[in-house]
Parts: sequence; structure tokens; C-alpha cells
Amino acid sequence: MRASRAGGCIGEAAREVARLLHPHFVKEEAFALPPLGLLAPAARGEALPPAAEAAVRMAERLQAELPKMLAEHGRIVAALVTLAAAARAEGRADPVRFAEALKQHARIEEEVLYPPAILLGEQLRPGQRTAARTPA
Repeated sequence: MRASRAGGCIGEAAREVARLLHPHFVKEEAFALPPLGLLAPAARGEALPPAAEAAVRMAERLQAELPKMLAEHGRIVAALVTLAAAARAEGRADPVRFAEALKQHARIEEEVLYPPAILLGEQLRPGQRTAARTPA
């Protein structure tokens, strides 16, 4: 994030956003988002690869860590509000746009990405799996 190299309030706020984002992104890449790669084939009723077992474990971990992930989003959004306020005070539009876009991204994760990853894990859990369907 370019703003993190800036001085003053914008730079300080941007560095705090970056500090909070990094470990959160690592978690998302490790277990929150990979199960979504099986969503389309599962929806089409296709046979799933052996990686489906790993996706189940990832989805279970996401479900277990969801309260922490949402709390992290809260801290990230608070830091983004601070960044946007600092940028507005200095008349800098780019950091404001970045902050607003990232806040929207967090909402999308919470409402659109995390829930289907968890549901998919539940569907793929042994004993819950449905047989591959033949397309009509």
C-alpha cells in the first residue's frame, strides 16, 4: 500500500492497516478461500477430487475461527476509518477510495464468501456427500 510509505497521519494509519491485514490475509489464503474452488464442481454434481477432504478440514477451521476472523474485520475496518479520516483531512482521495473499497471487500467476505465455504464443507463432510449427478 503506497500510503504506508507516506509520512504523518496517513502513513501511520496506512501502516496500521497493513499490520492488521497481513496475518488476516494469510489465514484467508490458508483455509477460508480454498474450499470455494470446489463450489462450482459440487454445484454441478461432478465427482470431486481427493482434495475435497482437505477442503472439509479448511471449512471446519473457518467455522471454528469465524468469530476471530470477524473480529479481525472489525479491527481492520476501524483502522480503515482512521485512514480515510486522515486522508480526507489532507485532501487525499486515493487512500479514501482504497479504504472504502477494502471495507466493501470485508463485507463481501462476511456475507458472500465465508458462508458458502462453511456450507460446502458441511456438504462435503463424509456421510453428507451426495453422489455425482448426471447433468440433465
